Amino acid sequence: MGNFLTLVLVAIGFIFLVALIVALVVIMRRRPQESDSIEARLEQYSERETPVTLEEIEFSASFAERIIYPTMDALSRFLAQFTPARTLENVRHKLELADSPGNLKPANFLALRFVAMVVLGGLVLVLMIIARLPTTQRLLFVGLSAALGYFMPVLWLGSKIRSRQAEIVRELPDVLDLLTICVEAGLGFDQAVAKVVDKSDNQLTRAFNRYLQEVRLGKLRREGLLAMSARMEVADVTSFVAAIVQADQLGVSIAKILRIQSDQMRIRRRQRAEQKAHQAPIKMLIPMAFLIFPSIFIMLLGPALLTIMESGVIGTIV
Repeated sequence: MGNFLTLVLVAIGFIFLVALIVALVVIMRRRPQESDSIEARLEQYSERETPVTLEEIEFSASFAERIIYPTMDALSRFLAQFTPARTLENVRHKLELADSPGNLKPANFLALRFVAMVVLGGLVLVLMIIARLPTTQRLLFVGLSAALGYFMPVLWLGSKIRSRQAEIVRELPDVLDLLTICVEAGLGFDQAVAKVVDKSDNQLTRAFNRYLQEVRLGKLRREGLLAMSARMEVADVTSFVAAIVQADQLGVSIAKILRIQSDQMRIRRRQRAEQKAHQAPIKMLIPMAFLIFPSIFIMLLGPALLTIMESGVIGTIV
């Protein structure tokens, strides 16, 4: 009974800790821009007829803006001092691949991993002490929990990256079709990209919008396209960018290149759909074998088994 109670406490504590870490990630994702917070405070100050103090303005902010965000910023600055520049650059690149969720900076993401590790490991340690487990088991559970808390933000970031890349692959053929139509109608490449950005809003068009902003600030088209491709790491986008850069350097008609790329992307989309259709029977095998077939067997053989039990055949055999 004691072991069962211990397992129940551990399970409840584990679920609570996972929920706590998820809530922390959500809070960091919803973190407002610093400029937006300042503008909101100035607007609030201007709307008040009576003079207010800075203390009243500070306490009018939410608990997260007053406590959590400044604490995370201080921890981020502290950890950034001891983190190699290559590690920070790697984290920055992964955040760019995920479209910078929650406006997280590399140091903020490292602080989030550290907090998740300490919180999860510390609370599991408290649960282990309450459950009165041996020291070796305490160390084992605390170590596993701390490692899980340290890698949970990485798993979350990886899922965001895969989700963004999948959306880009899904939207690329339609965006290329619209881009081809605009160029064939007489617009230049950058003007066509601006028209596409105005017509739709998705991960790909937001990447094109950033490319346009960089070009307007003086970056070359080739450099802007290559930087856009590096921020996505999608094979189809890399192929498209390479074709556009090569056509721009060699003086080939961009409209012709876009038409070829559009046709190829539609062919690849059809091939991916066929591949998923071929994979469907294999993916359906496991739920059919463990969920559907047992239910069918119970429905078909259950009445016959009850009839046999009522007739006393099984009792006679036994």
